[in-house]
Amino acid sequence: MQSLLQSTIGLGPDPIHPSNLSGRVALVVGGAMGIGFEVSRALANAGCRVLVSPGAEVEWHACDMGDLAQVREVFTRLVEEGGLDRLDYLVLSAGINANEFGLDRDGIDRHFGVNFLGQFYVVNLLWPVLRKTARAMSGKPRVVFEASEMHRTAPGNVHFASLEEINDESLGPAERYGRTKLAMILFAKYGLAGRVIKDNEDDILAVSVHPGAVNTAMQQQWKDAYPGLTGKLLTWAMLAFGRDVKQGSYSALWALTSDKVQNGWYYKDLDQPGKESSQASDENLGAALWDLSHRIIKEKLGEDALADWKACA
Repeated sequence: MQSLLQSTIGLGPDPIHPSNLSGRVALVVGGAMGIGFEVSRALANAGCRVLVSPGAEVEWHACDMGDLAQVREVFTRLVEEGGLDRLDYLVLSAGINANEFGLDRDGIDRHFGVNFLGQFYVVNLLWPVLRKTARAMSGKPRVVFEASEMHRTAPGNVHFASLEEINDESLGPAERYGRTKLAMILFAKYGLAGRVIKDNEDDILAVSVHPGAVNTAMQQQWKDAYPGLTGKLLTWAMLAFGRDVKQGSYSALWALTSDKVQNGWYYKDLDQPGKESSQASDENLGAALWDLSHRIIKEKLGEDALADWKACA
């Protein structure tokens, strides 16, 4: 619907078409389909070398975000054997929609594991390369999270205190999904911008964006999340009134290229600060998420699993 309105009366997000990105390198997690694919295509068309975890150079690398050991293997190999010594743009776009409860390969709520924790780990493993790009290659890397206004549906009692809390089966599909989007916003604001970048004095930007309700295959998952008429109606509404996939990519592309981006901010749309929820503005909640994320990864993979946030490749 929004794509039709844009083509007829100009209603919708302003198109973003990056240009002159030759020599830059981007990695799009979740770039095999949907919004991530459109972001990858736009960057590649602008001359950027694009590495995708599902005229220009595009490389595909498969990885299950719900398998922390595989995340470590794939992204460590990219750096150590794949010659990834520069990274200008890191886009975190992998995810599953609101759906039924289930555990990933690590015994973690699959929404939290795939949508957040696996991508948190990707950022950690690639941070030395981002720092090298900023310090030794005169670049200004950007990290962009595909968050959502759905972060407002996170449960009101979320504390990010333990894995047992994360694996609470009593939460509804929208609550589980919203909690992962809340985590993205908190990580960008208080984990990266407020802690790592500030402490390291790194010339790196980290932000989160809302792409809008977008007509992707993910919308079909509402039928699984809410069996019966409710799920069918939700899917129909999202597909009928949402943006097309190209429009859904514009917020991330804007965040990757605009000179108006402010570090740590959440943007509801192009150049529109999101006025996020009180939970997403809670520094203590951000600190709890930071601690829990480190703790879970170490418990699953060992004390040496995480890269040093102060390291430079």
